[in-house]
Amino acid sequence: MSQISRDELAHLAKLARLGVSEAELDTFVGQLDVILDSVAKVGEVAGDDIPPMSHAANLTNVFRSDEIRPGLSQQEALSGAPASEDGRFCVPRILGEEQ
Repeated sequence: MSQISRDELAHLAKLARLGVSEAELDTFVGQLDVILDSVAKVGEVAGDDIPPMSHAANLTNVFRSDEIRPGLSQQEALSGAPASEDGRFCVPRILGEEQ
């Protein structure tokens, strides 16, 4: 006996706005039964003494630790700019606004 009926699958496909043919419905019902059976078997294996986890492998932070380091001075930052004015980068206007 299927865990999900063909009508339920057709309804779900309609809700998801998927165009599914009649032949695909028959195929998908069988495939979904296999998937649901597999998930049920995994559920049987997991015991109450096994804590749930979000990942199969332990995750560790691979980033460097934050360290305060001196940054560029205003003059150093502007030294490579093609144009600057009043201590700021000068860039071309893109909106055509008047000053």
